Amino acid sequence: MPSQPITTGKVIIAGAGPGDPELLTVKALRALQQADVVLADRLVSEQVLVQYVKQDAEIIPVGKQCRRGASTPQEIINELMLEHASKGKLVVRLKGGDVSIFSNVLDELEALKKAGIPYEIIPGVTAALGAAAYAGIPLTARQYSTAVRFLTFYRNEVIGDQYWKDLAGTDDTLVFYMSSETLDGVVNNLVKHGIGSDKLLAVIEQATTPLQNVQVTNLYDYAQNWKGKTFVSPALVIIGKVVALHEQFAWIANSNSSESYFKPVAKLFTAPTTVTATENANQHVSRA
Repeated sequence: MPSQPITTGKVIIAGAGPGDPELLTVKALRALQQADVVLADRLVSEQVLVQYVKQDAEIIPVGKQCRRGASTPQEIINELMLEHASKGKLVVRLKGGDVSIFSNVLDELEALKKAGIPYEIIPGVTAALGAAAYAGIPLTARQYSTAVRFLTFYRNEVIGDQYWKDLAGTDDTLVFYMSSETLDGVVNNLVKHGIGSDKLLAVIEQATTPLQNVQVTNLYDYAQNWKGKTFVSPALVIIGKVVALHEQFAWIANSNSSESYFKPVAKLFTAPTTVTATENANQHVSRA
């Protein structure tokens, strides 16, 4: 469907893709070029904000750090969307990856609907698809896997044995988001329930960025080689027979860097900036 001229007084929820700025969709790019306010997740490429957001737009970092530090409460993000849109501004809520996969988009849609604020949704390339492509791992392939499951596993989550038994026994490719810090538990449960030794595990750190690293191991060697290992965020986990294809079809060399590709928004700009603290310690960035 052709893009219509974007009017103000609305919120556009857009996916920024997994890291590589060239994976941003044309439609999301056009929205950023017209936005008055951008509410940006932590996992948004620096180049997207620097190159595509217009100079007089206000960029507000609203990232979530999970267990790694300060996060912006979802309630504050909702309030910021409503506050700026109600003033007649065009607001782009820019999310890493895609808007519909592990993104809290439902909370934001409910807030917008309740307030009567017009909205639009622009999908993006989700981390699983970007990571798999840039690692040379087809998520489905004949004789390997005919389905894929997108999952996550939190430290305090209680999952029954039957669920783990199902995951261990399926030939579906398993993709775990936001689970690198709980990977010991994931592997322990899959091994406990007899996952096949022909299924490998890959961790893709900072997928699709110049700092991408892909590491592969057998789940039964994990405890000896990787137990307690830390990974650079964001890290995506792929488990299944398809992981064996990485060695044959990898087309990007590992960076072997532990540097973080994703920079705090307030530190991105070399031009003069005005930074004022809000009640939740967010930073509003206006570029001169």
